[in-house]
Amino acid sequence: MTIKRVSPGPRMSGAVVHGNTVYVAGQVADTVGADVKTQTKEILAKIDGLLKGAGTDKSKLLSANIWLTDIATFNEMNAVWDAWVSAGNTPARATVEAKLAAPGLRVEIACIAAV
Repeated sequence: MTIKRVSPGPRMSGAVVHGNTVYVAGQVADTVGADVKTQTKEILAKIDGLLKGAGTDKSKLLSANIWLTDIATFNEMNAVWDAWVSAGNTPARATVEAKLAAPGLRVEIACIAAV
């Protein structure tokens, strides 16, 4: 089987396609310091682009992992997620509180989708 890398970089690729599965790396916002809603919208737009580059879309999400620096922002993040996710095609999902790689990052999202 071939492996396709979407937005490859020196440390990691934005997404990797193997077979009929695309693995999207953890995505964070470029707008460091913005609120959770703003960062979540930015991240989901990045995910849309990576999925498109892999030949798929959010309607084929299989699973998602979400990390929040403050679980008290769960409802804010969910308001954006619920408006974005494909109705009837919601993935298996986990959301946890965690310290992220840089100050000012409030959300990180990684997902797996079918192609």
